[in-house]
Amino acid sequence: MTKADPHRLTRAIVGVVVTGIAAGGVAWLAGRHGLAGGLWAATTAVALLPLVAQVVMSLVRGEIGVDVIALLAMGGALALGEFLAGAVVALMLSGGSLLESFAAARARKELSSLVERAPRVVHRYADGQLTEPGIETVRAGDLLMIKPGEIVPVDGVITDPLAVLDESALTGEALPVERRTGERARSGAVNAGGPFDVRAVATADESTYAAILRLVREAEASRAPFVRLADRYALVFLPVSLLVAGLGWLLSGNPERALAVMVVATPCPLILAAPVAFVSGISRAAHRGIIIKGGVALEALARTRTLLLDKTGTLTTGVPAVTRIETFTGIEGVEGIEGIEPAELLGLAASLDQVSPHVLAAAIVAEAQRRGLPLRFPLDANEIPGTGIEGRVDGRRVALGKCDWIAAGRPLPPEAVALRQQIAAAGLSNVFVGVDGAMAGAIVLEDRIRTDSAATLRDLRRFGVTRIVMVSGDHREVAEKVGAELGMDAVWAEQTPAAKVAAVQRERASGITAMVGDGINDAPALAAADVGVAMGARGATASSEAADVVLMPDRLDRLAEALSISQRARGIALQSVMAGMGLSLAAMLVAAAGHLKPLAGALFQEAIDVAVILNALRALGPGRGEPRSL
Repeated sequence: MTKADPHRLTRAIVGVVVTGIAAGGVAWLAGRHGLAGGLWAATTAVALLPLVAQVVMSLVRGEIGVDVIALLAMGGALALGEFLAGAVVALMLSGGSLLESFAAARARKELSSLVERAPRVVHRYADGQLTEPGIETVRAGDLLMIKPGEIVPVDGVITDPLAVLDESALTGEALPVERRTGERARSGAVNAGGPFDVRAVATADESTYAAILRLVREAEASRAPFVRLADRYALVFLPVSLLVAGLGWLLSGNPERALAVMVVATPCPLILAAPVAFVSGISRAAHRGIIIKGGVALEALARTRTLLLDKTGTLTTGVPAVTRIETFTGIEGVEGIEGIEPAELLGLAASLDQVSPHVLAAAIVAEAQRRGLPLRFPLDANEIPGTGIEGRVDGRRVALGKCDWIAAGRPLPPEAVALRQQIAAAGLSNVFVGVDGAMAGAIVLEDRIRTDSAATLRDLRRFGVTRIVMVSGDHREVAEKVGAELGMDAVWAEQTPAAKVAAVQRERASGITAMVGDGINDAPALAAADVGVAMGARGATASSEAADVVLMPDRLDRLAEALSISQRARGIALQSVMAGMGLSLAAMLVAAAGHLKPLAGALFQEAIDVAVILNALRALGPGRGEPRSL
């Protein structure tokens, strides 16, 4: 009867049980009551044999499972000659497991569809011909064609004037979006328009969709603490049911009462309801572009009371807008860049940044596109996370990143020194640009608070989050300004990755704590929290891999959705378990008093099974008081 049984064996047992009950019914109607009893007894025995093996294996491992109750019920039915009741119990057990597998498959529909739609081949240009190699052969720099209706196989840069993409599988947004030359096309999106070409910037394993599939497989393989808690509730039923059955038998002298108690005590509702509710919640979240890595994460998220959030890319857009471009003339006596214009500097930087997943890269590329600058695909690009990227653009060696890395120990131009001081005071973002080994200039960017940040934080408090803290690596003045505007309970600025981990550990001492971030530097803190939440899935980033929940759309309001969905799924699971326990306990007392026969008890328990599973499937749908975005 357990989830551990292979589904094929379960289906076979159900087939045998149904056939046996039906054949016994025909024999009974034909007046051959002895044959009918024999068929029903054989049916009970067929279902009992694998159950005995399961119980024995549990005992060998030192575990006493709830299957013991079912074993006693079926064994007692055979001993007391209640063969039809035993056969109905067998149908209840095997049918309940089969019903659970169907319900779980229905609940996993969104997750399964993500895996099943993964592309296997690509259309790649080679020597002027369009070939169809396997997706595993794609390398960065390959030029691919995406035909109408096809899935973008790897992350790439669009080389045609226009591409219309359906990104609903990634973001949950139903409306197609338009992407133009130089913009990124994430793997997993569907071509909703005409054919277009993309230049691959990653292999299939390094692309967005592969990262999603890994998260989905983790989600499918996980089991929630609450499900184990349901098992512990069910274990309480073993001594309770034995006590009630014993009292019923002792006070009446009728062993049939004890059998009836054991039949209705079979705890299928406890075992079936919780897993189905949790899988339903995970599936609904996936439909909204929220990947929850299984019941463990969903359970913890539902109980979260303290929330820590990174600033850049989480509370702010993470894609700052370019505010100005500075070019440097160099240092007297030191070879530098002469005659480079801001537009040329931006064009070189944006061309190189086309292949970078960094949050500032998208803003630089977008600014170049807004100005109508031509972009060239870079060669020999190499990125050092957290430091910078370098490559060759039109034969020139270009590097973008931190000032000290670009300078490489050489003296800084006076303009660069002054700019660094201004940026530090204002708390702005910047990218320094080197061209052919010299410090050529810098691009200054400004991050903005997300339009949905304030509303999302209000929703989170409404859903029971009592403490919200900003944990940022930014300067104190900048972080405190954002924190005050959003009404944070506390602001911790200038935090290193190690300091963020320490902050998470301090907060965990007072309750379930979630950490939300989007960058590689947030990965350690995400892993240290009870629930790590990554904003957006930019390929196989460290933050997505370390997180328990990944918000595929780059929108903070999905965090409130994730909390709402998890709380609803956990509440429905608890409701189903308690209702099943209450109905079974009431039926046990009725049976002990002699008002419920074994056969009627078995039918009543079957009705409870169906009811709690149907109730658990409600987690697939919406509930009251959900965020506006839902």
